[in-house]
Amino acid sequence: MADRMQKYVSVGRKTPEKRSAEERRNDQREIYRDFTPEAAARQASRCEQCGTPYCQIFCPLHNNIPDWLKLTAEGRLDEAYARAQETNNFPEICGRICPQDRLCEAKWACTLEQAGHGTVTIGAIERYITDNAWKEGWVRPRRPRRERPERIAVLGAGPAGMAAAEELRALGYQVHLYDRHARMGGLMAYGIPGFKLEKHVVERRAGLLLAAGVRFHPGVTLGKDTTLVGLRRDHEAVVLAFGAYAAKALDVPGAERDHAVAALDYLIGSSRHLLGELPAPPIDAVGKRVVVIGGGDTAMDCVRTAVRQGAVAVTCLYRRDRANMPGSAREVGHAEEEGVAFAWQAQPEALLGVPVDVIAGEATALKPAGAIAVHAVRTRLAAAGSDGRRVPEPVPNSGFVLQADLVINALGFSVEDAAALTQGAVGMTERATVAIDRRSMMTAVPGVFAAGDAVRGPSLVVWAIRDGRDVATQVHRYLSATPRSQLRAMRPDAVPEKVAG
Repeated sequence: MADRMQKYVSVGRKTPEKRSAEERRNDQREIYRDFTPEAAARQASRCEQCGTPYCQIFCPLHNNIPDWLKLTAEGRLDEAYARAQETNNFPEICGRICPQDRLCEAKWACTLEQAGHGTVTIGAIERYITDNAWKEGWVRPRRPRRERPERIAVLGAGPAGMAAAEELRALGYQVHLYDRHARMGGLMAYGIPGFKLEKHVVERRAGLLLAAGVRFHPGVTLGKDTTLVGLRRDHEAVVLAFGAYAAKALDVPGAERDHAVAALDYLIGSSRHLLGELPAPPIDAVGKRVVVIGGGDTAMDCVRTAVRQGAVAVTCLYRRDRANMPGSAREVGHAEEEGVAFAWQAQPEALLGVPVDVIAGEATALKPAGAIAVHAVRTRLAAAGSDGRRVPEPVPNSGFVLQADLVINALGFSVEDAAALTQGAVGMTERATVAIDRRSMMTAVPGVFAAGDAVRGPSLVVWAIRDGRDVATQVHRYLSATPRSQLRAMRPDAVPEKVAG
């Protein structure tokens, strides 16, 4: 079968067909069409089968990429799926939303790219393999061989929580998955728009967990609907897997007057409307001039959502240049195709209500009610800071004004304060993340673990999956090493008795 591989000399890199910008800007469907079996096999055959597969090394999950590429090229798709799901709980989701251009398909991760042949389309093939597995009925719930009596609470049904729940349930534990929202998925369901990840893809994974015996408890928020005291008394272990939902402040005059809305408030409201949970989006861009401040993947989700809601103009304001943008370069390209304008190397200085439309200081027409003047300044990139990135600094006398009816703050997010949520039982680090022992992944409270964005800070879904798998291993190790009688005895004194409210 070796003659079916290493076709990179005669076969060029090709992604699945992309729907036209005019078509896709009017719906919430994913923008790429499916690979045909022939196209998937042809692209998989380009893999060089490197002795040292850097694609696998740079993947947070260390997926067996060369193996399932070879199996796909040979038409052995059932085996390809078996290999893909060995290390990844949601391969079809990672295939859709991972920034492969910064991971397995990056120039430092694929030998073909370094040699000028173009990377293998790893993400698209990963998606194809698993979508085909669902179609053929190969994807089945991981029911345990034997049941264990220990109950485990997982707080947060995002990728880290879902991965941890699946792994722990496969080991036989009685897993209870809690989330503030009405359905599983976390930001996969509510924060990532359908044009990147259609919601049925997440829902069928949620169905798989339910079929395996995971019990889902929607509408439960730690510190409000339940307490750590109560959870520890009812469960032998608790996993804190809540995400990073708190918006970072936009520190300019006018922001404190609610002239800017938080990106997640905007995206979650839009998703809840499209999922049928709300009659209308709470924040709607229809007919509005939208300015999104930020340069990450969330900013790209916001600008592309605004296009689909019917905004008349959408501008992304980012303080660095295109080459230094933290978001996926592919997402930037998609946004540009869909009509988004980018104001590179520009940052806001104030958000002010104005009596007239003002563009670059020139009055043009009476404004509609609620219009906002985004006072901005051009920037230049100075020397690199402590994080290795060049620091933007304002260019004197370069101020300009953008007109907006809706300003969205997409500067990033921080982790919710675990101390406040747990009445002081669980602490935070200097990085404003949940404090854990890095080896055991346990907090200061015996039997209480943490994983995902809660520990890492805002990060990628693939890292959350990795953390969910890792924390499941640590919970299992802890429960296996601790006698059940001791676990019972530890419950009442695990956390302070006094609970506020």
